[in-house]
Amino acid sequence: MGLVPSWAKDPKIGSRMINARSETITSKPAFKAAAARRRCVLPADGYFEWMKNDGGKKIPFFLHGDGPVSMAGLYELWPNPDLPKDDPDRWLWTCTVLTRPATDVAGQVHDRSPVILPDTFVGPWLDPALIDRDDVDALLNSVPEPHLDLYEVSTAVNSPRNNDPELLRPVHR
Repeated sequence: MGLVPSWAKDPKIGSRMINARSETITSKPAFKAAAARRRCVLPADGYFEWMKNDGGKKIPFFLHGDGPVSMAGLYELWPNPDLPKDDPDRWLWTCTVLTRPATDVAGQVHDRSPVILPDTFVGPWLDPALIDRDDVDALLNSVPEPHLDLYEVSTAVNSPRNNDPELLRPVHR
């Protein structure tokens, strides 16, 4: 599930909001409130992306840096109207990963990639004083391209039932 805006009538909308285009988060109704007040960092070892080969088959790749990466994100809390207001489970926490046009090595696999924040950008991104949309846009536009590497991995990553470090092993052909 991706981000579910607090005003959404149905949380199923989150399935369409796993990613958010960084270029439009300050203007799109689903994201602009979170862009001003609910920014987050999603730490990861890297991420998977699929590329079609000449035969049309999707081949999975793992994209990664030299260590953990910090992906820029937004989060939102959705109130479940079916639960009492004092129920602690009433609030559904959701998030989305910000993306940008992929012009680095990620562009070999997909036209978009996560916004990966260098360490020096994490503090400013999380700064609660950063609320002006022009300032948010300016910060995102100043994030440099990450230095990522990629390699092919097993198609076992295609199933969400698989969750094992072995999924990160390179496939040698």
